[in-house]
Amino acid sequence: MAQYLVGSRASNLAKAQVREYLRPLRERFPDTTFTHRAILEGGDRDRKSPMPDVSAVSGGSAFSSRQEAALSRGEVDVVVHSLKDLPTASPEGLTLLPPPGREDVRDALCGGTLAGLRKGARVGTGAPRRIAQLLAVRPDLHIVPIRGNVPPRLKKIETEGLDAVVLAAAGLRRLGLDDAIGELLPLEQFPPSPGQGALGIQVRTDEASAPLRAILATVGDTAVDAEVRAERAFLAALHGGCSVPVGAYAHTLADGTLHLAGQVSSLDGSTQLSAALTGPATAPEALGAALSATLIDRGAHTILDAARATVGAA
Repeated sequence: MAQYLVGSRASNLAKAQVREYLRPLRERFPDTTFTHRAILEGGDRDRKSPMPDVSAVSGGSAFSSRQEAALSRGEVDVVVHSLKDLPTASPEGLTLLPPPGREDVRDALCGGTLAGLRKGARVGTGAPRRIAQLLAVRPDLHIVPIRGNVPPRLKKIETEGLDAVVLAAAGLRRLGLDDAIGELLPLEQFPPSPGQGALGIQVRTDEASAPLRAILATVGDTAVDAEVRAERAFLAALHGGCSVPVGAYAHTLADGTLHLAGQVSSLDGSTQLSAALTGPATAPEALGAALSATLIDRGAHTILDAARATVGAA
């Protein structure tokens, strides 16, 4: 009987994602044992320091570095990430497998609707992308930085007197908190973080891991894989990350081609660049790179450099 250790962050959402991922695998491979192991990340230990500082101390990423290190050392055999939290480059010896489908990619406003919020309403979010997108639509809003796991962030509406908070719909749905959603924000104005709603299934590339990769490949969705690869290639070509306001969303059209929309914003929402391209699903990275080149030609790097300088100085 084969036995494998499955790593993830320690949050309730991470545990729910592991259960979601393992459910079909346990049904298909009843003789294989999967055991979950929670790994506390730097961003989970330190919820007060600026995110760039936490990422630097954590070895590159506040929400994935410790898990990747454990995977590289052989302490776990596979890691189930939230793909949007994962840097676009995998460490040497590690790779991503196709994710098993995808949850709702949209952001959710909890506490009301965007049009219904009072003038100067206090809205909680710590993500530069969400801050920029909110201010582009409602420059009167007062953005309150919040961090932490999903339920505590949701509760800040009460504990900190916020009018609303913005969270990923996928996380709310996976935790059974659909009733908290006041409005799903439109993708045209609020394209999500690249990979949002998808799981990042990370494994080692060595020959010893080949049997596990073969098992995990049986639940991979190739269409979703092409979509998130296009989004992440777009982000990578912009040299972006969680600290800059970049949104992207790819979806497969009826004819099998891939449509990718991308957006770059200034932190105050006053400037936004948006574009979209369609290309073959067999070359998602090329599509992402081509879309990034379109926005770079229109001045994306100037906007993102300013955003990085502001976030880094915060």
